[in-house]
Amino acid sequence: MLDQKLKDIQARAAEIETQMNSGNVSGAELAKLGREYSRLSEILPIISEYFATCSGISDAEEMLHDPDLKGMAQEQLAAFKEQFSVIERQLQLALLPRDAADDHSVIMEIRAGVGGEESALFAGDLFNQYKSYALRNGWNIEIIEENATSLHGYKEVIFRVLGTGVYARFKFESGIHRVQRVPETEASGRIHTSAASVAVMPEAEEIDVIIDEKDLRIDTFRAQGAGGQHVNKTDSAVRITHIPTGTVVSCQNERSQLQNRANCMAMLRSKLYESERQVQQNSRDNSRKSMVGSGDRSEKIRTYNFPEQRVTDHRIKLTLHKLDDILAGGQGLDEMIDALTAAERIEQLAGIS
Repeated sequence: MLDQKLKDIQARAAEIETQMNSGNVSGAELAKLGREYSRLSEILPIISEYFATCSGISDAEEMLHDPDLKGMAQEQLAAFKEQFSVIERQLQLALLPRDAADDHSVIMEIRAGVGGEESALFAGDLFNQYKSYALRNGWNIEIIEENATSLHGYKEVIFRVLGTGVYARFKFESGIHRVQRVPETEASGRIHTSAASVAVMPEAEEIDVIIDEKDLRIDTFRAQGAGGQHVNKTDSAVRITHIPTGTVVSCQNERSQLQNRANCMAMLRSKLYESERQVQQNSRDNSRKSMVGSGDRSEKIRTYNFPEQRVTDHRIKLTLHKLDDILAGGQGLDEMIDALTAAERIEQLAGIS
């Protein structure tokens, strides 16, 4: 059964290569095929090594019947079996179900929670953390919508992170992030606790989600800034309601109504795509809850404690005393994300064992 599955993977890779070279696929479909081929190409060398090792074991077992070659055959057989054990483990990991959205760019939403201005400042800290991490990885940031405060915090900020493999790195960030520190405005030096919520959605392409224009209600209105000041004198802000699901998105950050509409449609596609993904995941995993969390924004996932310079991820009980580095989007954040990714893979292996 395993051999056939591996042969099917090889055949699929060859089929994709043929399609990509045919010149008969659209740009969007070509990009999608390219991502699939890239994933498959990671396992192809392991598959080749697997079949070569199986062939080596078979040849060595044949040689055992020849008295003159028996000693050498036994040595080769032992070496091939040891190698097979390693390759089998590599295949187990490589064949784990992979999130189809891992290679996507993302749309992230950060919103201040309880804690007033201190919460808004913390939302700003989180935005700067992700922005720094994205730039360090060579990804691009585009702000879609922002509601800044006078102290340079954010009541809300929505932005894109554009690049390959962004969702794979950011998908565990969804949830409630809590901060414990002494606010700059606190005269008595008391530690305050406040929070901000983060939502991470893979950015859907048009090929991923088909939206019927008849299902949309599109409203335009005049963009407003802080204190009710008009940003411009035209109805450039856009609100789109997806009638079948009741999903509402709005954007007023751009001066162009067309650009605001394009941003709204990108957010809407991603929200509908993520909603459908959650339905599918729940139907697969309704009997168990992932050790790395559900991704629900109401779930408390991480605490940033300034007095002790520590960051604790509550899902995997990991504490790192690298608060400044993590908030700077440094290697500490990589360490946190790597641990969450490893925990997910361990759980997946346990589920199929």
